[in-house]
Amino acid sequence: MSVETRAKRLSVTRFRARKGKDKLVCLTAYTAPVARLLDNEVDLLLVGDSLAMVVYGFDSTLPVTLDMMIAHGAAVVRATQHALIAVDLPFGAYQESPEQAFRAASRVMAETGCGAVKLEGGEEMAETVAFLTRRGIPVMGHVGLTPQAVNVLGGYRSRGHGEAERAKIGRDGMAIAEAGAFALVLEGVAEDIGRELTERVAVPTIGIGASAACDGQILVTDDMLGVFSDFTPKFVKRYRTLAEDIRGGAREYADEVRRGAFPGAEHTYSANR
Repeated sequence: MSVETRAKRLSVTRFRARKGKDKLVCLTAYTAPVARLLDNEVDLLLVGDSLAMVVYGFDSTLPVTLDMMIAHGAAVVRATQHALIAVDLPFGAYQESPEQAFRAASRVMAETGCGAVKLEGGEEMAETVAFLTRRGIPVMGHVGLTPQAVNVLGGYRSRGHGEAERAKIGRDGMAIAEAGAFALVLEGVAEDIGRELTERVAVPTIGIGASAACDGQILVTDDMLGVFSDFTPKFVKRYRTLAEDIRGGAREYADEVRRGAFPGAEHTYSANR
């Protein structure tokens, strides 16, 4: 990647400086073709461990490996020029100790060329966030509904409906921001929690089911485009219904193949070519 290309990218510093200003637009990307299409429309592309479900068909994010995240992260970086690229640290790659997290994060940064890593967790991860940022690794935090902790949380349910839970999310968000994270994802929390944390922390909050009060928003691109048709989370708005288009295209293709209508003459090489 050239120096000129790197200069065009939105930096972590510029991203953080957007706090309280123009809304930050974020989406997920896992492959080069999709990342290329999204690059000029967004401020940040997250290579999320949600690729476990979206790409690999798992029922949670837990089976994702560091090598998988690096492979997809490198593909997204190669395909883009504008967006800040952040890559999730997968379950088990950083929770043991700050040193383990540094080894994983440094591999991700070096082998993908991304601009930042993202990790889940609150107060218990603040020391790790501080350890990484002091060593030159930009960190995006993630509190509220944290999918890697789905077994402890009791499922994919919204968070912050009881006083103790509300207080814990507030402490988590403050701890991660104060530890040096440049941004904070708030997932699946009650609207007033999203609003309050956005007002309290000094870094941009990126909501996914956390209200329009956040400094920006992120969605899983495949959810937003309606690639999945069996389940849509409450916080997702479908801007397209590509599942119907994909099925329809496959149906037309199959019909033409079976009738012998495809390939036609325009799709066939003649003896002279």
